[in-house]
Amino acid sequence: MKRLWLVIAILPALASVGASAQSINLTGIYTCVDRCRGSLPAHITQNGAALNLLTEAGVPAQAWPDWFSPTSRIWIDAFNEGAVYSPDGVVIQFDNGTIWQRGLPPLRRR
Repeated sequence: MKRLWLVIAILPALASVGASAQSINLTGIYTCVDRCRGSLPAHITQNGAALNLLTEAGVPAQAWPDWFSPTSRIWIDAFNEGAVYSPDGVVIQFDNGTIWQRGLPPLRRR
């Protein structure tokens, strides 16, 4: 019975660590630089730990810090994939190979 109370007491503390562990704000406009599925600028809006994405193909999705690496990865449930971001938040590389970079002007297609 003591173990059950210990688990109940620790569980909320672990949940709050995961939610607050993301140390960088990823809000911004990104340009897809590799394995792009469209030519639009990608957007991320962050509110706390929650992230709203609009991909370079115009597809909206929600993301949040990855449970296993909350300080360096995000998880996008709609795509069933994760992404790692650079410590400064300028580059995001998705598990499928797509790379977004913040601060670049949009690529011009010929």
